[in-house]
Amino acid sequence: MFGRLRKDIQVVFERDPAAKSVLEVLLCYPGLHAIMLHRVAHFFYRHRFFLIARLISQFARAVTQIEIHPGAKISEGLFIDHGAGVVIGETAEIGNNVTIYQGVTLGGTGKEKGKRHPTIGDNVVISTGAKILGSFTVGDNSKIGAGSVVLKAVPPNSTVVGVPGKVVVRDGEKVARAGVSIDLRHDLLPDPMAEAMNSMQKNVEVLEKRVKELEATLLDRNNQEHEA
Repeated sequence: MFGRLRKDIQVVFERDPAAKSVLEVLLCYPGLHAIMLHRVAHFFYRHRFFLIARLISQFARAVTQIEIHPGAKISEGLFIDHGAGVVIGETAEIGNNVTIYQGVTLGGTGKEKGKRHPTIGDNVVISTGAKILGSFTVGDNSKIGAGSVVLKAVPPNSTVVGVPGKVVVRDGEKVARAGVSIDLRHDLLPDPMAEAMNSMQKNVEVLEKRVKELEATLLDRNNQEHEA
């Protein structure tokens, strides 16, 4: 238990440059508190003490503003930065070294029983306000852009943006692997709308240039006819 706590504290220092001391991390990081309390709740959940598990998770939500259902499965290295408004559903599964920012939802769709929440692979970064809804997998080393709504499976090594979320980059650059520092730069994600606008602007400029060339040609031809 204490070994796991030491790893959780080390994760905070690795991914948050604002962390100054162990005492500060222990007292002031709600993401760490939520994860610690979830482990206790999950222990009771696995042993079928469902009410106790839910009471612990609800206490954690009241204290941290982070709601993790006690049935959710969380591997090592999860870092919840800021955390307010994070919701993780009952059958969600989170792999190793995942980073989640505030306002993220790992939710389900419909009222069916069984697996209905997403599975998050290793080394995934889920940016502010993203919603991942359904019983599919987000592949290893992927990034989910801020405000994205993801409704279908994401291949490994992908970048997803938009509503609904679309894969805009896959294997386009070197990605983080297990044991390698995780790339947390989620402010430089591709913008497909901006790229489309830029493409249109370039096409307009080409057409304007062509029109001017045609006008000049016609003007020269008219001048030649007048001189003749």
